[in-house]
Amino acid sequence: MGHSAAACDYRAATEITKDWNGIDKVVLRNPRGASARVSLHGGQVTSWRNEHGEELLFTSSKAIFKPPKAVRGGIPICFPQFGNCGSLEQHGFARNKIWTIDENPPPINPNDSHGKSFIDLLLKPSEEDLKCWPHSFEFRLRVSLAADGSLTLLSRIRNVNGKPFSFSFAYHTYLSVSDVSEVRIEGLETLDYLDNLCQKERFTEQGDAITFESEVDRVYVSTPNAIAVLDHEKKRTYVIRKEGLPDVVVWNPWEKKSKSMVDFGDDEYKQMVCVDGAAIEKPVTLKPGEEWTGRLELSVALSTFCSEHFDLQSSGF
Repeated sequence: MGHSAAACDYRAATEITKDWNGIDKVVLRNPRGASARVSLHGGQVTSWRNEHGEELLFTSSKAIFKPPKAVRGGIPICFPQFGNCGSLEQHGFARNKIWTIDENPPPINPNDSHGKSFIDLLLKPSEEDLKCWPHSFEFRLRVSLAADGSLTLLSRIRNVNGKPFSFSFAYHTYLSVSDVSEVRIEGLETLDYLDNLCQKERFTEQGDAITFESEVDRVYVSTPNAIAVLDHEKKRTYVIRKEGLPDVVVWNPWEKKSKSMVDFGDDEYKQMVCVDGAAIEKPVTLKPGEEWTGRLELSVALSTFCSEHFDLQSSGF
C-alpha cells in the first residue's frame, strides 16, 4: 500500500464518479457529512453542502451541463481573462476545458491538506488554446474540504513559457441566498469600485454595507482579505477569506438581465449573488518560471454575524 494514514484518510473521503456526459467528477466528504463536488469540466466546484445537506452554492435550473458550454452556477474559474476585457471569449477558456487529475502535484503548504479531503487538478494549454492565447502555462488547482465544512480553492499558475505573460483571474462564486433583497455585504464599504454598468467608471462605495435593489456589476479594488455576506432570512453568513486576490467582484443580474440569459431562470436572480475573489484591475504578470498563487476560503457562520465581533479589516489566514 505505502500510503500514510493521512493519505488514506483523504482518499477514503474522496470519490470519483462520472456525470451524465461521461466526464469525471470528484466528491469530497468530511466526517460530519459536509460535501463538495468538483467537475473535471472546467475544474469547477458544482456543489458545496453543509453537514445538514443544505446546498450553499447556487446553480441555475436552466444551466447547460454540456461541454464546451460553461455551467451557470457553482464556482467557475475565470482565466486567463475576466469578462470581456481582452480578446478571448467571455471569462477566458479555463472554465470550458476538461482538466485532469494531478497525481503528483508539487509540494504544498501542509495546512492545505492536513485533516482535509482534497483533490488536485491540472490544466495545460492545448494546441488550440495556444493559437488564441500563445502562452505555455501549468495551472494547478487544489480543492479541499475541511473538518469544519469550510471549502478552499488554491490555484497555482506557473509560466513555463520563454517570455512573460499577463492574465486576469476570478473565482466566480455563485452563493445561494434566500432573497437577495435581504442580503448585505460587509467589508467593502468606503472602497473604490469599477462599475461595469457605466463603462468601468470608477466610484467610491458610499453605503455602510452593499445591499441590492437593482442590477449590480462591480469590481471592488484593493479589498481586505476577509468579507462577509449576510443572509438575514436564513440567519446565515458566508465568510470569504482570500490571498493573492486584491479585487472582489459583486454581481447580480436582477430582473431584466435575467430574462435575456438562456441558461438562467427569469426569477432566479432572487436566490443568488456572485461575490468573487479576483485579480482584475491590475493583471498578474509572470516572468518565465515564475508562479502565482491565489487562495479562496469559504466558510459559514450560522448566527447573525456582524463586523462588531469579527474584524474584517485585519482578518488573515
